[in-house]
Amino acid sequence: MTHTAELTRGLAELKLDLTQEQIARLEAYLALLAKWNQTYNLTAVREEERMVSYHLLDSLTLVPHLNGGTRLLDVGSGGGMPGIPAAIARPDLKVVLLDSNHKKTTFLRQAVIELKLDNVEVITDRVEAYQPAEKFDRITSRAFAELAEFVKLTRHLLTPGGQYVAMKGVYPYEEIAQLPEGFTVAEVVPLTVPGLDAERHLVRIVAQ
Repeated sequence: MTHTAELTRGLAELKLDLTQEQIARLEAYLALLAKWNQTYNLTAVREEERMVSYHLLDSLTLVPHLNGGTRLLDVGSGGGMPGIPAAIARPDLKVVLLDSNHKKTTFLRQAVIELKLDNVEVITDRVEAYQPAEKFDRITSRAFAELAEFVKLTRHLLTPGGQYVAMKGVYPYEEIAQLPEGFTVAEVVPLTVPGLDAERHLVRIVAQ
């Protein structure tokens, strides 16, 4: 089953100009996610049609907010959201998908191979133990932890001058209030996901 029309409409609403090859890769990723989800429990969303808005388009709302980023870390990547859609939309971006769950990273590695994503690396590790050779100028997460925990666990991975671009649902007032010293919210951007009737916000955090 293809979802080209729905995807194309959603991309137009997000003002993302992707090639037919990129759209085909997004569809191929969706098909892989739906197939592996039957046995690996990668997402609670079971219907492929709902995955278009819940996963693909939701993840792609991140892309316009990466600004000048060149290295993106997706913490607790799970089934690859938002890292894989972002990597497809931004082939110039180096993306690392980090998750401590071996089943999930097995899926992620297979997806990277099948989708021929040369700009993506998959790491199986706990975030606090991960010590890459090169740090990241953008760190994101979609469902990993509350903001305070997120920045505490990843502060060793952020380059000087780098930014967190955390994806959240409703406006996270309490989480923002609990951020540790040394971190400041630069902006909170309301996001509109085509086909999804739910609140979404992107929280941009910088280290002082």
